[in-house]
Amino acid sequence: MPLLVPILSYVIFPLVTAFLATALLTPLFIYLNTKLRLVDDPKRHKHPAVLHSKTIPRGGGTPFFLGILLTACFFLPFNTKTFVIFGSGLLALIVGIIDDRLNAEGKDISPYIRFCTNIVCAIIVITGGVTSTFITSPFGGILHLDTQLIPGTIFTIANLLYIFWIVWVMNMLNWSKGVDGQMPGIIAIAAIVIGILSLRFAVLDQTTIIDTTLSFLIAGASLGFLLYNFHPAKIFPGYGATSVYLLLAVVSILSSAKLATAILVMGVPLVDGVFTIIRRLLRKQSPFLHDKQHLHHLLLRLGYSQRQIALFYWVISAILGIIALSIQSTDKIFALIMLVVIVGGGLLFLHYITQRDHDKLSS
Repeated sequence: MPLLVPILSYVIFPLVTAFLATALLTPLFIYLNTKLRLVDDPKRHKHPAVLHSKTIPRGGGTPFFLGILLTACFFLPFNTKTFVIFGSGLLALIVGIIDDRLNAEGKDISPYIRFCTNIVCAIIVITGGVTSTFITSPFGGILHLDTQLIPGTIFTIANLLYIFWIVWVMNMLNWSKGVDGQMPGIIAIAAIVIGILSLRFAVLDQTTIIDTTLSFLIAGASLGFLLYNFHPAKIFPGYGATSVYLLLAVVSILSSAKLATAILVMGVPLVDGVFTIIRRLLRKQSPFLHDKQHLHHLLLRLGYSQRQIALFYWVISAILGIIALSIQSTDKIFALIMLVVIVGGGLLFLHYITQRDHDKLSS
């Protein structure tokens, strides 16, 4: 009975309520965004990674985030931490809505403005107390990172690490919405794994309760949004979904011990993101430049369908999540190294064979 109460209060009820809220809100926004012409028209939105041929409503990040926010009002305490978390999320959502509006007109917000906004959102979160002075070392023990780089400011080593992590997750997951259903499935799995890990803490203090509950709110909303985003998508998340990516980054740092787990469970899009930045820099291109060289694009060229690719990402994320929950912190560094080697090697191989096939067709 003592275990049943927290499972119902912090897991089942938040997950189911967020699922229902998002599942009910999303059709409303499909209708509204269509009426308002907040749509992705491939004839107007010239983007190298566009895969669809029909006009699809954008702005799915709004019901996605609102599904979490509205249910959070019932399950989370109203305090400084929750205020800054959702306040920074709203800022990311507003910028995302503006970008979605411009996309509908065939334009874009500068990627540098979006990147700077992500940094501001991360700083707001850290300033509001969503941080820690230490992290669990992958080699065992605790790493204390409370050294102030600039005296009298928030800029400690730990805070800079967390700011980098939040910004990285916001950008990495934005790159991971290339095929229908890919992104919400990854987020749902990552949030569930993080939430389960939070429940392992012996003491359920307020921070742990917020972390656990928010994790399952995110998971439920992701599954609710997935109903309409799985191929063929009825709505695209748009850039406003960065507000949800921010929330996922936050729950991975709230209890100070889950960065390695989050890195592992999101390992495939993470390695793909690192590979993308290195590839663009080696070509003397901006890391913000759009292209069709992500892992999901390479798999599409090999003939896999969007559904198959989304399922591939989900299965790999779920396997990595199970591994992350099953091994000790000291073993996670080796798991991460193996992941980098396997995924990185796979990316190099896929780039080679797709380029080879392209050269054959060109000759």
